[in-house]
Amino acid sequence: MAMSPYLRALREHVGPMRLLLPSVSAHLFDADGRLLLVRQRELDVWSTPGGMIEPDERPADAVVREVWEETGQQVTGLAAVGVSSAHWLGRSPRGRLEDFHAVRVLFEAWCPRPGDPVVHDAGGTTLAAAWVRAGELPALPMTDGWRGMLAELVR
Repeated sequence: MAMSPYLRALREHVGPMRLLLPSVSAHLFDADGRLLLVRQRELDVWSTPGGMIEPDERPADAVVREVWEETGQQVTGLAAVGVSSAHWLGRSPRGRLEDFHAVRVLFEAWCPRPGDPVVHDAGGTTLAAAWVRAGELPALPMTDGWRGMLAELVR
């Protein structure tokens, strides 16, 4: 989803002030050891699937929803494996100044029936999704934060 109605209303209320956003990220593997990644529209970099936890949504439900929206994959065996945080300051696609600090619950998950990834949230934050082998990670554009996190993940 490009921007949830909740986040849109909050942003209209507080303006460009920094927002603290609870979010999730899925570290999702298939039986061949491939990792599911998404290409982010705004920065044109790769990361793991994930996004904001909506009001009244459990983190585990958010990660299932985000993986489906961004990749079309079903997940099982969810386990919270950590927490990370990241700050982002920049312009939205509409040119508005955005300031976010995401506190992200990291989930490890399993995809029992991996298929070709399909982005269901057309026009949202995800450009593409792909199953990637560890050896392919160095060639993909990603932020230093994601590169470090993924290096730890695929050891």
